[in-house]
Amino acid sequence: MGRVNDLDPLASFAALLTDEGRALLDSLDAYDPAQELATATRLRREHPTALVSAALGQARLRQRAVAKFGAEDARRMFFTPNGVEQATRRAVASYRAGRFAGLGVRSVADLCSGIGGDAIALARAGIRVLAVDRDPLTAEVARANADALGLAQLIEVRCADVTEVDTAAYDAVFVDPARRGGRGRIFDPEAYSPPLSWAIGAARTRPRAALKIAPGIPHEAVPEDAEAEWISDGGDVKEAVLWFGTRPGTVGATLLPGPRSLTGTGLPDPAVRKVGRFLYEPDGAVIRAHLVAEVAEQLDGGLIDETIAYITADGLRATPYATAYEITDELPFSLKRLKALLRERGVGVLTVKKRGSAVEPEELRRKVKPQGPNAATVFLTRVAGAPTMLIGRPA
Repeated sequence: MGRVNDLDPLASFAALLTDEGRALLDSLDAYDPAQELATATRLRREHPTALVSAALGQARLRQRAVAKFGAEDARRMFFTPNGVEQATRRAVASYRAGRFAGLGVRSVADLCSGIGGDAIALARAGIRVLAVDRDPLTAEVARANADALGLAQLIEVRCADVTEVDTAAYDAVFVDPARRGGRGRIFDPEAYSPPLSWAIGAARTRPRAALKIAPGIPHEAVPEDAEAEWISDGGDVKEAVLWFGTRPGTVGATLLPGPRSLTGTGLPDPAVRKVGRFLYEPDGAVIRAHLVAEVAEQLDGGLIDETIAYITADGLRATPYATAYEITDELPFSLKRLKALLRERGVGVLTVKKRGSAVEPEELRRKVKPQGPNAATVFLTRVAGAPTMLIGRPA
């Protein structure tokens, strides 16, 4: 093969798609990063140095991608560092694609498509996709991924500025604006690339649309004609989505796997009450969606403090929207008292949760030095405005 230019990302990536590059990548399926120097030295005897470097870099990215895409897809796909970091987790992308399909959508313009994670999920749901990204390397990676997974007939990849793409031929648009800059995460929606206001305008041009946004978006920034949905996967909040052409004004939380979906009913904030036998920690998507009141009503419970999203109740009830703990002790905050109580009960495995406390969990563990065969959970929080420790265990 020709010389690989390791200073040209497009040329380096193109080399990975050659027969030699693919064979080299296949040989790195069981690659061990701890042996990288020895592996690189061995491979450079038979392959160009730049190709070996590109293949080893890709092998590292594939290993990182397993957590998001699963081992089977990750070992066939191609990635960039930003692509792995910013791609939608497969479970979330599949859920959203299923919603689109359930709405009767047959074609989607995926704007800011990245390496193609959402386009892949949409295509697997039987939807035709135009995947658009302005970065040439990212677009090439998305095209390679569509081909590698046998979806090239359903996914057209275009390298272009999304603001200049005509989406009139598509049933829906999906926009995933870039929310990271040179200094890290971007919190101002108008600093997204493209800005949220542009994405909302693009959404309103089609019968259906979804905009992926940061879960910390203020509720007052949600347009009146949009449905707002917060999504968590395995208890971790992953994103918020603004849906257009669905249920305007609706607020919901969806928990994966499942899915389990909770819709807001406009309840007032729950009353504050004394700590009961059980403490419920709502899922992060429930909290972000401001649906703690709906869960408290299900549990016949109240809040431990008007500013803290912990629900307390006397009874134990099953709910997918919160994790239950049985509370054994309620104490004013005191490291000395906590240390004595843990020592008395032989607690060596201590789970520390906090809400409304400035104390860091690792700092607390270091100071109380738990030892013993038993386990406990301590909540550092406020009860009726007072710094409090609640000790208990999963119910």
